Amino acid sequence: MPAAANPAVAAPPRKSIPDPAALLGWYDRHRRRLPWRAEAGRRQDPYRVFLSEIMLQQTTVVTVQPYYAAFLKRWPDIEVLAAAPLEEVLSAWAGLGYYARARNLHACAKAVVARHGGRFPAEEAALLDLPGIGPYTAAAIASIAFDRRAAPVDGNWERVLARLFAVEEPLPKARGKLRALALTLLPADRYGDFAQAMMDLGATVCTPRKPTCALCPWRLDCAGYATGEPERYPLKAAKAARPTRRGVAFLAVRADGAVLVRSRPASGLLGGMSEVPSTPWEEGGAASPASHAPLTAQWRALNAPVTHVFSHFALELDVWRADVPAATRAPAGHRWVRPEGFDTEAFPSVMRKLLKYAG
Repeated sequence: MPAAANPAVAAPPRKSIPDPAALLGWYDRHRRRLPWRAEAGRRQDPYRVFLSEIMLQQTTVVTVQPYYAAFLKRWPDIEVLAAAPLEEVLSAWAGLGYYARARNLHACAKAVVARHGGRFPAEEAALLDLPGIGPYTAAAIASIAFDRRAAPVDGNWERVLARLFAVEEPLPKARGKLRALALTLLPADRYGDFAQAMMDLGATVCTPRKPTCALCPWRLDCAGYATGEPERYPLKAAKAARPTRRGVAFLAVRADGAVLVRSRPASGLLGGMSEVPSTPWEEGGAASPASHAPLTAQWRALNAPVTHVFSHFALELDVWRADVPAATRAPAGHRWVRPEGFDTEAFPSVMRKLLKYAG
């Protein structure tokens, strides 16, 4: 518990701007060892920074590590990734979620090869011109891979900044203010180390719950700590209720065990991924679901729906199953896939859940 939480202890003094050298010194002693992070004093590989930063968007380090290792083994550099079929990239990404990232990853690799000869540009402006690269990722690559003066403000940065300056404006409205504050903290050099130090501080010390303020190099400069309630920051606006969409998935199984699948449209939710055919996913469910069945068969409903939560809606899929003869042809735009071929299909998590549920 911060000392100021005890009314008998006066709030500690606080500087107007915390000293970046204190954080860099802490980082030199406590930096995390991560598979995409170069050893101290060595230059970062831009491709590894790019790959890790795309994967880490809205995903934890623990979840990303095995995917990162598998991607790097299969596609060790930007040229090899750019030459890979999108379907293979989507298949390797399956289970990591937020599948637009995989499409953007592939499109960006192709653009780097086509426009820059396979070498990432070092400046934020040029990085922002690449497909799938937004302000955060451009700043992360520029600072970490090229040591350019940039502030890649992610969730860890936001939490640290909101507490340091006791920002009363809630997220996401406060993001502009937090980015401006971030620029005031940047050191005169070591921009890449500083960016990663902020990430490490937020991930290991200034955590969302029960921050270990006693270990923080900026404790005495932190306005949130001085209030005695650092966990109060960052403030967050109330979330809107997540709607529920419903649909029916048509699980057609041939006598030889093959399952009927199709690819989703290239753009939009789960673009280009493989799926069991279904009705549209709509609030209230689709009207006349039988009219969406991919082939004529004796469909029977399984006992319970498959549920899945996306970032902006929840999904309930009733599963209708039909067992059909081995000679049944796939309708146009569909294909039969045997279970031993499932691993090569780009099934998103919801479809893997559905197939597991159906046995």
